[in-house]
Amino acid sequence: MSSPGAMTGLRVIDLTRVLGGPYCTQILADHGADVIKVEPPAGDEVRDWGPPFHEEDAAYFVGINRNKRSIGFDLASEDGRAVLMKLLETADVLIENFKPGTLDKWGIGNDVLRAKFPRLVHCRISGFGADGPRGGNPGYDAIIQAMTGMIAATGSPESGPMRIGVPLVDITTGLYAAIGILMALSERQRSGLGQFLETTLYETGLAIMHPHTANYFMHGKPPSLTGNEHPNLVPYAIFPTKTDNIFIGVGNDGTFRKLAREIGKPELGTDPRFARNKDRIANREALRAELAAVFSQHEAEPLCNRLLAAGLPAGPVQKIDQALTNPHTLHRGDIIEKDWYKGVASPIRLERTKPSLRRTPPKFSQHTSEVLGEFGYSKSEIEALVAKGAVCGSERKR
Repeated sequence: MSSPGAMTGLRVIDLTRVLGGPYCTQILADHGADVIKVEPPAGDEVRDWGPPFHEEDAAYFVGINRNKRSIGFDLASEDGRAVLMKLLETADVLIENFKPGTLDKWGIGNDVLRAKFPRLVHCRISGFGADGPRGGNPGYDAIIQAMTGMIAATGSPESGPMRIGVPLVDITTGLYAAIGILMALSERQRSGLGQFLETTLYETGLAIMHPHTANYFMHGKPPSLTGNEHPNLVPYAIFPTKTDNIFIGVGNDGTFRKLAREIGKPELGTDPRFARNKDRIANREALRAELAAVFSQHEAEPLCNRLLAAGLPAGPVQKIDQALTNPHTLHRGDIIEKDWYKGVASPIRLERTKPSLRRTPPKFSQHTSEVLGEFGYSKSEIEALVAKGAVCGSERKR
């Protein structure tokens, strides 16, 4: 029997789709929140972002929607909005990623919600926010990567600018949204009032551009393409070995001298070309050649194990299958399973109130009768709403 999570007793009405919002609410759901995922009649579009699929739901959807209950209804209809308002009567958090102004158009904007539900925390995720030259424009991870300098700072001179292979902006926006919600709930304990908060992909993209923004503010130069190497630290890069590639990351001069001793080349630590980080940056290629010659004599895994045991930052460059089956991954319980579902566990490990896997990702509108029944709707009332198209049965409108 799993222990109650830290968010047990929190009710979240989740109107979000795609990635940032669902990623945020899965964080809360993993830790016990009752997340009611409200989907439009066509469903969350990422249910179709496959293959691969489990039955009709894409892995993309499955990976970010566990521990939630799904109900489908049409917020464009008056009856659908009435159902939403009923759900909000006992909700702590409303999270949505509609285009700014959409809820106002439907007559349930923030002013209305604040007056009717003063304790409600209302979180909006949007591309650019409601105001400014791009206010109301849609936001997409790769486009924000492009617009905030991320793509221009990623890649090598040979490859040219490149998109980061993980949807970093969407995921981090979800993380910031979760943090903001927790901040608002904490403040509510003092004031007794909820509040509106907004997290945008654009501001998130700018916020995570460290150290490039800090460097630019300091010297006024945009970052150059350094590939896998760090603009501020050397050595901090991929090196080949006899078997696989490894990544070495050195954060200070003492660590570099320790690395030099551990690989049997202590003279590198006192060489005036490499003694200080600024010297190593100036002589980056010469140091790379020295280190590559040493690493080429070793196998990746034993070398990294030895360096890590010595407290040095080194790791083999693994593919996803290697990472997910790694002995450390398995020992830490980082893979969770239930019935047909398998996923990566919450990385937030609280001592007493642990995360848990209670529900597999829901089928579309799977919990309509269950949820509406909890809110006082009779079976005949639910059937009438389904018949009118305000609430969805198990079939999506394609």
